[in-house]
Amino acid sequence: QVHLVESGGGLVQAGGSLRLSCEASGRSYVRSHAIAWFRQASGKDREFVAAVNWDGLIGDFPYYADSAKGRFTVSRDNAEDTIFLQMRRLKPEDTAVYFCAARPPAPDSTVLSRAKEYQYWGQGTQVTVAA
Repeated sequence: QVHLVESGGGLVQAGGSLRLSCEASGRSYVRSHAIAWFRQASGKDREFVAAVNWDGLIGDFPYYADSAKGRFTVSRDNAEDTIFLQMRRLKPEDTAVYFCAARPPAPDSTVLSRAKEYQYWGQGTQVTVAA
């Protein structure tokens, strides 16, 4: 069983930054699997934000939703079994509960960005961006 715990959410002014963390426990699951960040705003569907996928030849490679490109950076620390989401230039529309999720390496970006393809989920952390 894999257990994921998010932290780092909070209240920030528009234009500010936050760094979210997702700690994995249960086994060294993080190191060769896809770990993604999704978010869900009140009354809306869960949407993909960013992910770190893993390829046996090239190792890690990140993938971002258009809304995150240029503002968010996803990374992983294998020594700590932790995934990070650095968020900059935050906007009010970034307000949501942010979840991390884990699955085996994804074969393509479609699978990588689809919530139903992930087997393990954290409990979420609230991010609120004030205008």
